[in-house]
Amino acid sequence: MASKERNQNSVGGDSLKLRQFFYNSNNFADVVEVQKVDIYFFDKDEVSESNPKGLRLIQTIDGTLVSHDDTGKYSIDLALDDKYLIGKYTDVWTVVVESSNPAITINATFQVYSNLWYSSPSPIVYEFNFRFRPNKLRAGSKRYLIIEVEPNVPTGSDLAKYYENLAIASPLRISIEQACGPCLPEEQDLRLIVDNEPVDYRDRGRGLYFLDTAELDCGIYNVWFEMEFGGNTYISDKQQLQIY
Repeated sequence: MASKERNQNSVGGDSLKLRQFFYNSNNFADVVEVQKVDIYFFDKDEVSESNPKGLRLIQTIDGTLVSHDDTGKYSIDLALDDKYLIGKYTDVWTVVVESSNPAITINATFQVYSNLWYSSPSPIVYEFNFRFRPNKLRAGSKRYLIIEVEPNVPTGSDLAKYYENLAIASPLRISIEQACGPCLPEEQDLRLIVDNEPVDYRDRGRGLYFLDTAELDCGIYNVWFEMEFGGNTYISDKQQLQIY
């Protein structure tokens, strides 16, 4: 069983993390209560005049089972067992934002895909391209690095579609080391400020990694990525991040 994010091409048997982020005046803020999360399947056999989208209730997660990950950040872990068929779903969050106001509902969608199969008379030998942005940050910045993974395969082929799905579904990790600056340690291990950490937030072929530079020295940092699937380990070239 793999752990996936909302837009990471989940399949039956996966554990799917569904997140919701809440802001108040551009800052993360806690809500009063998450009462429940209802999961509905878009079922074409249920379409009717009174139910034009064909929504069929699959599961209700009580608010006590919703994880409060951090200020304004909530999530549930959904086990995609046999009741989750291939198709599109909506998760409906019932939330009390302020005690003086009634509960509201917030809708998001996700999809369960068929298992990803591919056959070939020869081993898979193509590569992936990794890049990230921004690559320059002012010291003290707190930003998400946006990591893009792109398969380097012939476009328009079945193999390209396969690799695109692998880039979405495969675990991604990041490492960052100080390359030059006024306080560069002599020991190689001490230069490593991020050591092969998982990139948890995934959105299709992109990953998001939150970097707090408040305690980092100004200078040049090497950044590289690692991705694994099918017994292969892909490690990107070292790219540079400037903190100034």
